[in-house]
Amino acid sequence: MFYKILKVILSVLFNILFRTKVVGVENVPKEGGMIMAANHLSNWDPPVAGTYMPRPVAYMAKEELFKPAIAGAVIRSLYAFPVKRGAADRGAIKTAMGILKQGLCLGVFPEGTRSKDGKTHKAEAGVSLLAAMSKAPVVPTAIIGTNKIFQNGGLLPQLKIIFGEPMYFEGKHNDKEALNEFSQKIMEKIDNLIKINSQV
Repeated sequence: MFYKILKVILSVLFNILFRTKVVGVENVPKEGGMIMAANHLSNWDPPVAGTYMPRPVAYMAKEELFKPAIAGAVIRSLYAFPVKRGAADRGAIKTAMGILKQGLCLGVFPEGTRSKDGKTHKAEAGVSLLAAMSKAPVVPTAIIGTNKIFQNGGLLPQLKIIFGEPMYFEGKHNDKEALNEFSQKIMEKIDNLIKINSQV
């Protein structure tokens, strides 16, 4: 209930303040487990992308965010769960797989951290491993403008969220080369969506 209420409130605020434009909602599978893989520009990305994704999103979030008890409780109520960065977190992977097996939407940022220059960077293999193990489609998601909010004189820039066509991993889950290649293809697709829609 809290998630739905917050989503309505944020959609109104984002529409008014940032004149948010959403493209490609028809590309989002209406049911079944799926992975929303997005570029990461700022701390605004999870709430912005989650607000305009037509399905509830369960995000992987760095474990540091959960340490303040109250903040942790709020974040968990929004379906987020902790992950240890820079290490193979089996607990987080197990939780992510459980979310996908339940037919829900998992939100990840393949780059693993925020981009400091506004450009897309090399992705980690984690998103491919989840796609390989779950057979869930990956929806490449481009986020434009969140890095300019209240910064560099941008104040209230127009935001854009673009959902690309689903991508499927067809290799073996233990093929590291194939996993890395698929992760990079996801980032290339996101980069293309950004370039195309930055000109519109």
